[in-house]
Amino acid sequence: MSVAPRRSLLQAPAIEALIILCFALLLAILAGKAVDHFSGIRLSPLPFAFLHGALAAAIAYWRRMAFWWVPILLLFSPAAALMNTLQLPPTLFLAIFLFLLLLFWSTFRSQVPYYPSGLAVWQAVAALLPQDRPVQAIDIGSGLGGAVMYLSRLRPDSRFVGIELAPLPWLLSHLRARFSRSRGQFVRGDYTLLDFAEFDAIFAYLSPAAMLALWQKARAEMRPGSLLMSYEFIIEDVAPDVVIYPKVGGPALYVWHM
Repeated sequence: MSVAPRRSLLQAPAIEALIILCFALLLAILAGKAVDHFSGIRLSPLPFAFLHGALAAAIAYWRRMAFWWVPILLLFSPAAALMNTLQLPPTLFLAIFLFLLLLFWSTFRSQVPYYPSGLAVWQAVAALLPQDRPVQAIDIGSGLGGAVMYLSRLRPDSRFVGIELAPLPWLLSHLRARFSRSRGQFVRGDYTLLDFAEFDAIFAYLSPAAMLALWQKARAEMRPGSLLMSYEFIIEDVAPDVVIYPKVGGPALYVWHM
């Protein structure tokens, strides 16, 4: 019973990134020793950190990790070296860590980082919703709640819900809705535990890692005639029924009629 969770943890992208950092550190140490041996030049901490970051980023690219891991791994070691030279108080690092933990709480497990969408996307979603009747729609991974509050203002006849796993974005969206007296509702939780049959439309701005599971759940639970909308990320091998480009030169909004 305990073997499966351990395997899934070791396969998590964050764990893979940590292993890459460690392996790249070993390569950087060997490269630094080689440079010192053959040229007599010893790398100072900052150039060594850039070498470490470049090696880690190259390995992540070779491993075909999600695109955001490449700049993260590239800059992690140099940023740590630069921060160390500033001799900032340890409490500042603790505060930054806690802030990022609350903001990206779900990323480690869900592989879905925070992505804001924007007004043009919300308007495109609004135009796709049925206009002749009230609808129930949900934004999964609702972030700071902009889409839900916009749609609630535009369609007071309908019910719009946002669900967010990360504590800080959920709290901010909940407070925004309370202070602005928005009819939008915000729930802190995991969208995989929802029953998609409750909704006429589902809007998602997730990540490539989440799309296959999203499609499988939507196909199993959503009612005939309902809409699944995904901004930027397509479901591999499942052709969308509608493709819209809300922003000129920007990503597409993909729509599937269930």
